[in-house]
Amino acid sequence: QVQLVESGGGLVQAGGSLRLSCAASGNILSISTMGWYRQAPGKQREWVARITSGISPNYADSVKGRFTISRDNARNTVYLQMNSLKPEDTAVYYCNAVITTTQPIPRVSAYWGQGTQVTVSS
Repeated sequence: QVQLVESGGGLVQAGGSLRLSCAASGNILSISTMGWYRQAPGKQREWVARITSGISPNYADSVKGRFTISRDNARNTVYLQMNSLKPEDTAVYYCNAVITTTQPIPRVSAYWGQGTQVTVSS
C-alpha cells in the first residue's frame, strides 16, 4: 500500500505565503513524477505544477513566477512554495505521484493525497 499525506494548508491574506508538503510512504521502489493539482469550489481539478527527476519543473501559467515546486528524493517528499498568493488561489490542493511499487511485482500507478485546503482572503 502507498499513502500520500499532505500538510501545510491554511488561511492566509492576499500577498502572503504558504508551503505545502506531501510525503509518500509504503512499498515504494521509485517515484518518477510528483505534482500538485487544485480544485476550487464549483470548478474542475486543475494541474498546478510537476517535477520529474532530471527534468526542469513545469508550472501552470496562472502560478508561474509565484509558486516553486521541489522534492526531496531521500524523503519521498514534494513541496510547493506558494508566494504572492491571490484570492483566486483558494482551493483544495492535491498531491499526485507516479510510483513504482514493489509488491507483489513491480507496478507503476498514480496515487493521490487526500487534499489540503488553502484559503486566501482579500
